Amino acid sequence: MSPLNHTNTEVLRFLLIGIPGLEKDHIWISIPFSSVYLLSLLGNLAILFFIKTEPSLHEPMYYFLSMLSISDLRLSISFLPTTLGLFLFGVHEIHAASCFAQEFFIHLFTVTEASVLSVMAFGRYVAIHNPLRYSTILTSSRVIKTMVLLTSRNIILILPLPFLLQRLTYCHQNLLSHSYCLHQDVMKLACSDNRVNVVYGLFAALSTILDLLFITFSYIMILKTVLGIATPKEQLKALNTCISHICAVLIFYVPMLSAAMLHHFARGVSPMIHILMADVFLLVPPLMNPIVYCVKTHQIQEKIMGKLCPKRS
Repeated sequence: MSPLNHTNTEVLRFLLIGIPGLEKDHIWISIPFSSVYLLSLLGNLAILFFIKTEPSLHEPMYYFLSMLSISDLRLSISFLPTTLGLFLFGVHEIHAASCFAQEFFIHLFTVTEASVLSVMAFGRYVAIHNPLRYSTILTSSRVIKTMVLLTSRNIILILPLPFLLQRLTYCHQNLLSHSYCLHQDVMKLACSDNRVNVVYGLFAALSTILDLLFITFSYIMILKTVLGIATPKEQLKALNTCISHICAVLIFYVPMLSAAMLHHFARGVSPMIHILMADVFLLVPPLMNPIVYCVKTHQIQEKIMGKLCPKRS
């Protein structure tokens, strides 16, 4: 698993590092990874199944939730098979083209999840500020058009990344510092000028920060609306409808921002910490979002209990 060291050899394959120092324990590490992967798939598929089959859940709020589940599923599928192949079967090699494709899908579904969370924040604001007009403002067709527009924007934004990586020349080194491919990780291995990649990568990352700012602004407006409600009981009831979304935002942004801050400001930290934080960022949201929404959304709880315990329901 040593890096290439011939100056006249261009790298066509990269090597995934896994977790350094724990190579002998990779088979055991694969067990929690596999469990999380399976639970993520089952949880998000269950959310989609209940929303699809229950007419009472055919509302904008649940359309947003289904889009979040689809994004989580795609994010899991884009990186976990490679990671499990590394831990389970010791497959360290990944072809350059496959690596570029993987980083495209990981970054695409990451910015897509941020877009979904920002639209959900706006939906919460409309539901609290003007509940009587909620169904007329956020119609099904408008929700679908909005998400198609945001998805198109994200594809256009992320599509240049693999092509920018492809134009670089890779030599001397081919060892990646994660168990999957990321744009910033791959471009560091280039022996040609990668300044365009650095600038465009920051520009692409800025979109998730703008989504976070939009979410923050939406919640400022929500608080302003809630404070204008007459009684404390009604205020708490309005805020309680936001708890699931707030949890989803924290679950998504806290690991992402923590990993980014470690990368830029804590370079002396053990490489294992960087790798684990990067894995947590992609593992935790797909696992936790279905749990949070099942626990905090009364309608979904009822449907699940109705399926699991029909006699009791």
